[in-house]
Amino acid sequence: MDIHFTPEELTFRSEVRAFLEQNLPTDIAEKVRLGRRLAKEDHQRWQRILNQKGWYAVNWPEEYGGTGWSVVQKHIFDEECAAAGAPRLVAFGVNMVAPVIIKFGTQAQKDFYLPRILRSEDWWCQGYSEPGAGSDLASLKTRAERDGDHYLVNGQKTWTTLGQHANRIFCLVRTDPSAKKQEGISFLLIDMDTPGITVRPIITLDGEHEVNEVFFDNVRVPVENLVGEENKGWTCAKYLLTHERTGQAGIGQSKAALAHLKQIARAETVAGQPRIDDPLFRARIAELEMRLMAVEMSTLRILAATRDGGVPGAESSLLKIQGSEIRQAITDLMRKALGPNALPFLEPELEPDFHGEPLYQDYGASPASQYFNLRKLSIYGGSNEIQKNIIAKLVLEL
Repeated sequence: MDIHFTPEELTFRSEVRAFLEQNLPTDIAEKVRLGRRLAKEDHQRWQRILNQKGWYAVNWPEEYGGTGWSVVQKHIFDEECAAAGAPRLVAFGVNMVAPVIIKFGTQAQKDFYLPRILRSEDWWCQGYSEPGAGSDLASLKTRAERDGDHYLVNGQKTWTTLGQHANRIFCLVRTDPSAKKQEGISFLLIDMDTPGITVRPIITLDGEHEVNEVFFDNVRVPVENLVGEENKGWTCAKYLLTHERTGQAGIGQSKAALAHLKQIARAETVAGQPRIDDPLFRARIAELEMRLMAVEMSTLRILAATRDGGVPGAESSLLKIQGSEIRQAITDLMRKALGPNALPFLEPELEPDFHGEPLYQDYGASPASQYFNLRKLSIYGGSNEIQKNIIAKLVLEL
């Protein structure tokens, strides 16, 4: 199996790199490099730049405005974007709900929603998880009862990422409470301005308002906002998760974070010597780099198999586990490279509009914050415990 890049793929890498050098706003790249929080406008500005180039909807068919790229080209694009300091795309619209609409939606839904997603006119959030229904998503209890040409929605969603910015939410709701767990669920598109919707912030360990609770109290949703068939939403849910879990190993992000870790370790000193000159600390960096190289090699093998007509299997769960643990370990070493200076970070330094003097170095505020925030990597998108169960069942046949 050939895991080397073809001449055409190397040419594509050069094209992506040149585009990023010319078009990625320097202020956004600097925020990403320093781990500062991005404003909604930062995300939308970058999305519009990509859309103008025709490189925004990488997972869409060309007929709807997609790139038509291979999985290898997508991998190269993600890696180069991470290396340049481009923000990760807010995936809920372009990479999650859009493929579901393309696959299962009506023509009217495609005509209305897809152009708005491309133009960043809608900000979507995901209404999946509930209290008591996270990894066991099929246990969800949010109800949608038919009332003429509307559904009446009642219930609660949680961990709704960036829901404070959203004007639309795609939701899994139970339309037949008497059916088995995976049955009787439907997929609804809901306008967040509809009366009866309340969004409450959840402040995470790092002090950030990233996730939310969303409450539905007799929210009237037009029946025409149903995607696919009533009570067949689990099919949509599984299809969406295949897109959500694409690239969860986070190779590009980990390589960029590792490079930043080395910069910090060269700048920070202990007893007059750079931290990176400490043999034990350097060995820990080397161990992480070798683990990352192994995950990257495995990713390339999977991509090569896909390019040759194969289908990724349980090995993607291995990549998710290793990728999340590596990224968490990198943030741990960043924090340790700073030592006591990682502790007194000031939240205002992380805000998008901060222009003051940093408490320590310009990179000093983010490592502790990221260390806390990225505890989530081994939980979302199917917790690592769930991924290990998949491996045990499908690979080890236990």
